Amino acid sequence: MPSKTFDPIAAAIADVEGVPDVIAEAFKAPDAEKKPRELVIICYSGDLEKTWASLILASTAAASGVPTKMFLTFWGLQTFVRDEVRVTGQTWMQRMLAIMQRPGISHRKLSKMNFMGMGPWMMGTLAKKYGVAKPSELLEAALALGVELMPCQMTMDMFGLKREDMIDGMGEPVGAATVIELLSNGAAPLFI
Repeated sequence: MPSKTFDPIAAAIADVEGVPDVIAEAFKAPDAEKKPRELVIICYSGDLEKTWASLILASTAAASGVPTKMFLTFWGLQTFVRDEVRVTGQTWMQRMLAIMQRPGISHRKLSKMNFMGMGPWMMGTLAKKYGVAKPSELLEAALALGVELMPCQMTMDMFGLKREDMIDGMGEPVGAATVIELLSNGAAPLFI
């Protein structure tokens, strides 16, 4: 069995009579030339715990050398609006949505047990006590590690968001077709 690198296990298996090629191939040493598989985190929730998990996974993957992209859509995109922007949108409905779910990473609510803001405060207190980075710190780290933020163009249009509403470091808006193409080319998806 020809291989770019000599693999003694694969060679031994290939020498055994009756071992199917499929099994011998499965034990072959991986090609050193293979690039790491890309990771695409699809953030469609703006809940605090889901934002936190997304940013932990994105920064960890990037720190491990995995090319990482975050596709930000629906409420997940609201997280990446500048904190100082209070109301977004051009129509009364878009503005009402922004009032009901204030945009910005510092204004996330828990999906359960929010208790009028007490839940996020308790989570923040526990995170500080146990040395867990805040979402804003994780976002900084993710950007520094090269995580690519891809805002959803459709969501920006639907919510009336403009480029100037978004945080620094945001990539160009893309559509679902871009994500499908990444996934079709082997990127690993995570939906959060």
